[in-house]
Amino acid sequence: MSTTPQTRDTSFVPPGPPNLARSVRARRGGPIPGLRHRSVAPADPAKAAEVDRRLESWARGLDLFPPAWNGDFAGFQFGRAVVLQHPRAADLERLTVAGKLLLAENLVDSCYCEEDEGRGASRSRLGGRLILAQSALDPYHGTPAAEQQWRRALETDGPLRSYHEALKDFAALATPSQTGRFVHDMARLHLGYLAEASWAGTRHRPKVWEYLVMRQFNNFRPCLSIVDAVDGYELPEQVYARPEVQRITALACNATTLVNDLYSFTKELAADPTHLNLPQVIAADERCGLKTAYLKAVEIHNEIMAAFEEESALLAAANPLVERYAQGLDDWVAGNHEWHATNTHRYSLPNYW
Repeated sequence: MSTTPQTRDTSFVPPGPPNLARSVRARRGGPIPGLRHRSVAPADPAKAAEVDRRLESWARGLDLFPPAWNGDFAGFQFGRAVVLQHPRAADLERLTVAGKLLLAENLVDSCYCEEDEGRGASRSRLGGRLILAQSALDPYHGTPAAEQQWRRALETDGPLRSYHEALKDFAALATPSQTGRFVHDMARLHLGYLAEASWAGTRHRPKVWEYLVMRQFNNFRPCLSIVDAVDGYELPEQVYARPEVQRITALACNATTLVNDLYSFTKELAADPTHLNLPQVIAADERCGLKTAYLKAVEIHNEIMAAFEEESALLAAANPLVERYAQGLDDWVAGNHEWHATNTHRYSLPNYW
């Protein structure tokens, strides 16, 4: 997959240390001081290792890793991630399926969206590639000839094949409404990818509120909204669709996505000082230093997290059908924080305390 090299805009660097790679990456591991979170027990290492074994066997068997993908399977710790995120999973098979979806999402993000040399990604081509990626989840229906060509395209592209095969395995254990929910949430995710790429291509500097809106789409929602399927039950569609349930789902997804912004801050800025994340956007929008911006980002996360905890507790107390689902959301948020805080292979903290 070749593409014309893209020119990255480096004209704007918000206030901050002159060499982020050297002066910011100073602390390793542990929770971010002052970040609101619920502590959880470490993942069962035997269970995480078994999920990893199944995932890698599945991925290698389907030849899902193209040369353009430079991800580190062991370093990402897929097995440990899903074991932490789904502590009430019904069985190992459901944990493995959650891992397949997570792996497929990272593969598409890496190969299609991350515009690094050698991956073949391109902002100008992203829309066309993502609509085909969505079709791997939401199949094309038309003339036999066109369907045959579409299927051939899926079979010859690792990221598309990963989406298609992971969804097929998820649909085998989920209900049709849970599967449709996931497909819809993936369309939301792709819309967020496109917004971020558009801003990068046009050199748009989003306001803080604009960035937060974008992150409600470009976030972990497809992972969180499957918690009932992984735990072996279904929150009825008519309950899931209620505005108050949609709100606690969105709050949980937004909080845990900002956790990713905060833990990946030094890694992303060391590689690209113009990369968008919440502290970077605050620094540019409010004309402050990166340390001040980072600490303000922690406060924004905490405000969203407090709203999720308070509103989900009220809903759970009033509606037994929601109680189990709200607990699953909370488990995912807490487990994902633990994964970030302890994954020193990927993340380190700025020396801001």
